[in-house]
Amino acid sequence: MKIYMVGGAVRDRLLGREVSDRDWVVVGATPEQMVAQGYLPVGRDFPVFLHPKTREEYALARTERKSGRGYRGFVVQTSPEVTLEEDLARRDLTINSIATNARPKSAADYFDPYHGQRDLEKRVLRHVTDAFREDPVRILRVARFAARLTDFSVAPETLQLMREMVAHGEADHLVAERVWQELARGLMEEQPSRMFEVLRACGALAVVLPEVNRLWGVPQRADHHPEIDTGIHLMMVLDMAAHLKAPLTVRFACLVHDLGKATTPAHVLPRHLGHEERSAQLLKGLAARLRVPLDCREIADVVAREHGNIHRSAELDAAALVRLIERCDGIRKPERFAEILLACECDARGRLGRQASAYPQRQRLREALVALQAVATATIAASAAAAGVTGPKVGEMIHAARVKAVAAWLASAATPTPAA
Repeated sequence: MKIYMVGGAVRDRLLGREVSDRDWVVVGATPEQMVAQGYLPVGRDFPVFLHPKTREEYALARTERKSGRGYRGFVVQTSPEVTLEEDLARRDLTINSIATNARPKSAADYFDPYHGQRDLEKRVLRHVTDAFREDPVRILRVARFAARLTDFSVAPETLQLMREMVAHGEADHLVAERVWQELARGLMEEQPSRMFEVLRACGALAVVLPEVNRLWGVPQRADHHPEIDTGIHLMMVLDMAAHLKAPLTVRFACLVHDLGKATTPAHVLPRHLGHEERSAQLLKGLAARLRVPLDCREIADVVAREHGNIHRSAELDAAALVRLIERCDGIRKPERFAEILLACECDARGRLGRQASAYPQRQRLREALVALQAVATATIAASAAAAGVTGPKVGEMIHAARVKAVAAWLASAATPTPAA
């Protein structure tokens, strides 16, 4: 039995990046031998074990043979005769096909039959063998690595192979859960726009996210969007979300906030009247198809519907501000409202020449929410009950008190502070 560290841990170590998770491959062992040494079996499709102390994953060396379409169409073979080189051959990229011992001290400690170290030096994402074409998830993984390793390029032959896979229908068989998993990871990378650029370049974006793919080439008003092209704007918004360290909920909302612009009638362009409601409707279908988590769906829906109103909130009076915050459910869910405002800031600053601009709407609405939260709704409800007022009338009294509180806050914010 021989044990090697493989995959991302080796790659990141060679790149000088922080190593978070370590994966191990075991050559020359049987499942029975692993169990006898205290390893806990957890693999469903092939033998994977947890170390009895570290709980890190140890997988038996294996080969894979294509037996059908899509992600699950594989026959996996494991045996003590499978070599380390055979195991590395089934991996996606050369930079992920390097193995080493637990504590490498020199170049001699690395086993690199597919020249992954050379591609690390050249900053190239290159497939290992032609077996790459057997798993469509690898298309998404290459795109995700492009978003993470921002100074790497995709090898021309790898991009061509990805195009062929899409043309042959392999991307049509991607499982929704895997698409969302890779998409979510890609959105959280350093430069998420690169993921979508790679997916567009190979044709996969039109298959997995057609609603997003249609945004390129859709014009916008130059006074609002100097970059004009909606697809370009979308990429700038995503990268702004990464720059502001936004969570996944915000980044997903940024991705889908303008879907409706692709359905604007040609005679209306470059204006996009009513695109907010169309974006929300398209979001429903996309989120259901990919089984997007509920927290991401809810924030994305509010951002799609309300981002225009939030951008224009400086023009709103007290009553309109209260209605806006109530529609966003900001009083009941202030943390979620903060994420909605962050997504809107990403949208506003994700425009050509405006990346460094301030977005005062975010702070203004946060302060307005504080004024609303100070309204003693329980006291109002108790007073209404004492006066015999019930039902919707109580809600109207609370709403009126909130408008009054925001109006007072607006007046105080507009009054200059006397000099000392």
